[in-house]
Amino acid sequence: MKFAFLLSLPTLSSAWVTGRPSSASVSASASSVGGGRNNNVALNAADEYSVGVLGDLHVDPRKMEDYETGRAQWMPILQEDHERHGNVAICSLGDLGESKSVRPDETSELFAGTTECHEIAAEFLSSFGFPYEVIGGNHDLEGIDEFATDEENLEMFMRTHGKPTPHFERLIAEKTLLVGMSSTVFRSAKYTSHEVTVDDEQMAWFEQMLIDHPSTDGWKIFVFTHAPPNGSGLRVLQENHVVNGCCWLNHSDDAKCRKFIELVREHRCIKAWFSGHFHLGQDYQDSITFPTIDPKDGPYPDRGSCVFVQTSVMRGGTSRDGRQQSRLLRGNKDGFEVCTVDHQKEGAIRVDATITYTDDNHEVGVYAHGDEAKKEDKYFKVYQPCKGDDLHEPDDGYMDYDGTLILDKEITKESVAWWKMYCGRVLGMLNGNLIEYDPSTLAPLGLVVGADELVGKRLAVIESGLDA
Repeated sequence: MKFAFLLSLPTLSSAWVTGRPSSASVSASASSVGGGRNNNVALNAADEYSVGVLGDLHVDPRKMEDYETGRAQWMPILQEDHERHGNVAICSLGDLGESKSVRPDETSELFAGTTECHEIAAEFLSSFGFPYEVIGGNHDLEGIDEFATDEENLEMFMRTHGKPTPHFERLIAEKTLLVGMSSTVFRSAKYTSHEVTVDDEQMAWFEQMLIDHPSTDGWKIFVFTHAPPNGSGLRVLQENHVVNGCCWLNHSDDAKCRKFIELVREHRCIKAWFSGHFHLGQDYQDSITFPTIDPKDGPYPDRGSCVFVQTSVMRGGTSRDGRQQSRLLRGNKDGFEVCTVDHQKEGAIRVDATITYTDDNHEVGVYAHGDEAKKEDKYFKVYQPCKGDDLHEPDDGYMDYDGTLILDKEITKESVAWWKMYCGRVLGMLNGNLIEYDPSTLAPLGLVVGADELVGKRLAVIESGLDA
């Protein structure tokens, strides 16, 4: 194994495919394992289910109009589904409060993570009148003036939302589970406090839960976390989450970061994974990624049987691209559909993707529409390298590294290149920055050298001659 030095050089001049079952049903007791709020509820015998998925709320008690409007738009949707089949729940993806003072004339205390914040959020989520689950995001333990430790803050969060554990597990229909895991680290974060960190205890619980509910027994599992796992293929924000090392679950720990996609590949009971965190809308096609694609469209993505789903925000002041949207999951024994509830269009429902099970381990996904782009959306499109497979070459940005590599043109914001180092790490150019990528998934991991130092220069990668 060899080290290499990096040198910057001066410039040289579908529609829903399955039918609705009968509305006739019989009430049955829903068994449940693990944490969750109102978990022991009546499970309707119909195989249909509906889940309202709410992205980062960032509740500000001074600005409740969008939340009241959003709830009013959700209510007829949830009530209609409840009358039809009875299996209805809500899941909030965390970051429940505004990360600033909401009374700046009185105090500089951050609102997020405080008792007041979680009490208001719990009241809002309870007001829908349906069972809700909630997971902690990177801002939900931010009550640093009120609580001395993460443990104290977490205890209040769980108590306020009726959660016996940071994770949850809910049976929503026969052999269909909703499961979620929370971020439990803020003050004690090793690098950035805004990394979404799932602790070892939750990870062990998650892995055992997957072992206990195999796809071969017909189990279907839908996962909810604040940030997505590395390898999801979802659109990300380079300038915020990649550069700051808080993009993926357990971002700063290579092995723990990669563990989630490894579990997805191993356990085909995982059918979908919902996340928020990025505050990006749902009009982009890469706000949903499928576990497999037609070989004519590109290499095999290696994402097990899991559909990854990005969820937007309800309040306008928290959106990074102007969208205000939530997700609606509707499913039955034959598959499921992922929909958008558009809060800027009076709560209109749009089907985004339809997934049909072909057997317990395989499915076919179809996008219902292409990108619905706005002029300014180019900023939010981030290039990710593609390494190819047996049927496809790597993308045009790939460069062979054989001990010396020189980018012979000066670097611009449009420069695209990536290469594999002798040590196994992967580096590449993105928006004028030198970025490290995960060797397995080629997901962006973090900033190596910024555009302010590289644009207008050339880059050389030269073998050091030193043994590792």
